[in-house]
Amino acid sequence: MSHISLSVSISRILCLVVFLASFSALAQRQKTPPSPRTGSTILDDSTRNIYGPKTTLWTTEKDLFENRPNYRPLDTAINNYHRWTYVERFNNLYKDLGPMGTALSSIFPQAPSIAGATSGFEAFDPYYSTEEPKYFNTKSPFTRMYIIWGGNGRAMTRVEFSRNINPRWNFGMNYRPILVEKQIQRRQKGDYQTVSHYYDFYTTYKSKNDKYFLLFNYRRIRHRVTENGGVYNPTNDFLGFFDGNARPILVGAESEMYKRNIHLSQSYQLAKAFQIYHIVDFTHQTNGFKDDGTVDAKTLFDNVVIDSLKTQDNTTFDTNQQEFGIKGNARKLFYSAYYKVRNYSWSNWYFPFITTGTENYVGGTMSLRLDSLSEISGSAEYLLQGYYRVEGKIVTPWIEGSFKNVLSKPGFMQMYYKGSHDLWDNPFDKINSTEAKGYLKFNKGPLQLWVGATFALIKNYVYFRQITPDTTRSRQTVLPFQTSDIQSTLSPEIKANIRFLNHFYFKPQFIYTTFLDNLDTLRRVLRIPKVFVNTQITYENNLFKNHLQMQAGLDIHWQSAYKALGYDPSIQTFYVQDKVTVNAFPLVDVFFTGKMRRARFFFKYHNLIQAFPPATGFLPTPGYPGQRSLIDFGFDFLLFD
Repeated sequence: MSHISLSVSISRILCLVVFLASFSALAQRQKTPPSPRTGSTILDDSTRNIYGPKTTLWTTEKDLFENRPNYRPLDTAINNYHRWTYVERFNNLYKDLGPMGTALSSIFPQAPSIAGATSGFEAFDPYYSTEEPKYFNTKSPFTRMYIIWGGNGRAMTRVEFSRNINPRWNFGMNYRPILVEKQIQRRQKGDYQTVSHYYDFYTTYKSKNDKYFLLFNYRRIRHRVTENGGVYNPTNDFLGFFDGNARPILVGAESEMYKRNIHLSQSYQLAKAFQIYHIVDFTHQTNGFKDDGTVDAKTLFDNVVIDSLKTQDNTTFDTNQQEFGIKGNARKLFYSAYYKVRNYSWSNWYFPFITTGTENYVGGTMSLRLDSLSEISGSAEYLLQGYYRVEGKIVTPWIEGSFKNVLSKPGFMQMYYKGSHDLWDNPFDKINSTEAKGYLKFNKGPLQLWVGATFALIKNYVYFRQITPDTTRSRQTVLPFQTSDIQSTLSPEIKANIRFLNHFYFKPQFIYTTFLDNLDTLRRVLRIPKVFVNTQITYENNLFKNHLQMQAGLDIHWQSAYKALGYDPSIQTFYVQDKVTVNAFPLVDVFFTGKMRRARFFFKYHNLIQAFPPATGFLPTPGYPGQRSLIDFGFDFLLFD
């Protein structure tokens, strides 16, 4: 546990550094009004607390790249502020293994974001990919501390700091630790299941003549999870998964994802509607699994490839990507065209070779903003080896839609892998993924209504499946396969926001999924609940002469029973299984969120139904009980000088 203690100490030190930076910024408070170059609307410098959310502006790299800075005020809304776990943040469209910080899997199929080579490990990627930094233009130093103290030893902190060195140069950082204690047989305080540390540093700079622009960031995560293998329940009795004396299958196993990225983007304007740009990325990713054979018997695993007392599996994937292109704006139209070269290397501890390769891409983007609410955009990228990615999107006040078609490479892990318990070599073919979404929108008075559907089609889909092993060759029960059939689904959806009795809101979301193929059940590898429901009922008001802004209500999630994907911790992968049906169980959270001045806070009681006998609970993943009833509390506060 020494490495975990060291991680906790590091997190405390970094928090202290941010606090010191905040107090240093306070000592350096500006005495003069902000420069007119920054677009300030503050006129009265004698007023106290002139800096705040409206003077701290942020934007995204995409907006900056398209020469539309689109800086907007800091978000201080309390709507859904209580949704702090990654499953809740994305409206239950992901599932995990119960506790916060464990492996994640999308409920609905998703087309890949790139056509080229990938590591193939995805279970922990959302903890990194969804943390991309925002970029600020501040009139004063800005610090945000967001702290969650969850029940059963669950905690997360978000620290943001940003300040402008001058009107053209901004610097900032983010730090986000996650510390979650074990849910099953926690031995003592500090007996962690998840220890995750993410941080980034970023800067933006623009020259005095506004022709040269630079954006840089460094991002890093180390995400470690103690894998318990689920609840030991040989009879597969449903009640046994929620027994207070239940014990885990594994006690000495741990998975880890380490990832870092150096990103630099720069552009120079040669003419009013013409710029040249260069983007470079250096990415390193390592995925590992280890287990102590002195406490976990080899018989707990389906197969033994490397017979060693200590399991130590490790796979590394590195990329070096350079993109050179042109871009510009012609009135409401933005365009770009580029050439990209991407070098990659993949290695596995037990293979005597390193696989390297070079990918060459050509591509471009285009977007037309008809007004502040309407935009049509598209992008295309072609990998010269015969792979491609095509995307399109339309957003208006009445309709919204998107389309994506990707012909991509299978991940390395799915094709070649050797670990202590797994071995395969598969020459898989190209994967063709299509995803189309469309919604009609109606907004009048107290009613906002979205009606639409999502269509998904995958050809040559690569997936893992649990099988009955051929013991004459191997005892492996979870292996990768590729379909020769087309897997396709249609998911009609209705979502709304209805206000009634002035301060009450009803926000339902209903998705019904049907399969469009002619395959029998056993040949279908997409596992999706037929009915998926999210509902929120709230009371919202301003109280005590507008000193307290509040929101109180219920979050309800329900999905129909289905044979959900299982999870194999030794390869950090979800797989198709046909033995366990995950029950339909209503998840009900009761919450209260408030805002006073610049401080927000929330209280939440999670999984209300399970607190009342004879309710048992739910299994987000077969063998893994969901998070039990508990209370969460969180708050944040902002400093602007």
